Amino acid sequence: MAELPSPLPQQPPCPPHPTVSDSCALREPAWVDLRRYDQSQFDRGRPLWLVQLWWLVQAIAFPLFPQSINAPRRVLLRWFGAKIGRGVRIRPSARFLYPWKIQIGDYSWIGDDVVFYSLETITVGEHCVISQKTYLCTGTHDAQSSSFALITGAIAIGNGVWIAADCFIAPNVAIGSNAVIGLRSLVLHSMPAGYICWGMPCCPRSPRQMQA
Repeated sequence: MAELPSPLPQQPPCPPHPTVSDSCALREPAWVDLRRYDQSQFDRGRPLWLVQLWWLVQAIAFPLFPQSINAPRRVLLRWFGAKIGRGVRIRPSARFLYPWKIQIGDYSWIGDDVVFYSLETITVGEHCVISQKTYLCTGTHDAQSSSFALITGAIAIGNGVWIAADCFIAPNVAIGSNAVIGLRSLVLHSMPAGYICWGMPCCPRSPRQMQA
């Protein structure tokens, strides 16, 4: 008689989920003490007064110009240290945390409500499209740190990349040239050049086939 296969190892049971009336589970002591949070080692790249000035200028001046008039927004970003190429289109509602840590190549488009959360450098290549509500995030926190320690990492996007609407790009991610990131994707790792990628988490799905 054939030997029966050994059973698969048992997975540990999931802990019970708390309910709104479960006071014990909801009132356990916090493992994090936010009074100990310290970002004194973090370098903004400019003095705090200039950071505050930029945020004020961005809040007031960016919306003043219609979305079809992009030159004033390019000029403002360059004044504050960003490297912005020729013909870049930037919608009035796009937001840039520290422009001196941002580089955008020629003829790229930055859509409505895109956020460049540039604690570290964010580099966007030429002829890229960063669609509306995409969040480029170069900062996170250590979930195992009782002081909620800050972790930062750069983002690099190659030439010809299209990031569709409402995507999240995590720190330390590079997206290869001519890749496509499908809408609402969660990009936690680098993606290869010339591939269509999508999902939560995002994964390469198929090569990008171009027509003449």
